[in-house]
Amino acid sequence: MAAIATAGPSTKPITPHYCAICSLPTEYCEFGPSFSKCKTWLEGEDQDEYERLWGEGNLAARIGTLSVEKQEKIEADAAKAEKKAAKKAEAEAKKKGETKIIIKRSERTKRKHQTHIQNLELFGIDLKKAAKLFAGKFATGSSVSKIPGGGEEIVIQGDVGDDIVEMLKAQVGVLKGAPADQVTRVEVKKKKAEEEEPAA
Repeated sequence: MAAIATAGPSTKPITPHYCAICSLPTEYCEFGPSFSKCKTWLEGEDQDEYERLWGEGNLAARIGTLSVEKQEKIEADAAKAEKKAAKKAEAEAKKKGETKIIIKRSERTKRKHQTHIQNLELFGIDLKKAAKLFAGKFATGSSVSKIPGGGEEIVIQGDVGDDIVEMLKAQVGVLKGAPADQVTRVEVKKKKAEEEEPAA
């Protein structure tokens, strides 16, 4: 007796739809932090996909036998998560707006200076890449160093503060995203180790 062939799992490739708001596949947007925004985006972007997920018939099938109270709780939790995410994003934007990029000039000798740059990393700038950019731009030493109070800074050999401000304005290379209008310039004078002794 011949064996009866049984159908195996489908080998047809599945192409997921990804949300431009939360970056998750669209069927998982309800578990993300911006559900209502995701639904609004999908409705305007892909009506067929929206109907597949959130059309009245499909929505009822997805909800199944959930009670009205359970449905309301899910919606309330989603709204709460979305509000929390928006508040966090607002706080981060405010912090960035108040943060200053500090450019300090310090004396090595009477004729030689160093330029120190602090807080670039708070704007998403990779300090090592930025130091390499400055080294190539100014053909001089440029490195990432620890700050005594904690954190790191870029130290460049030479008085190049004005040039760095211009590079920030032009958003050169890896400096893109660091605002030139949030720069504070500082002059650090070298202290004399000891006073000159009076002549005998």
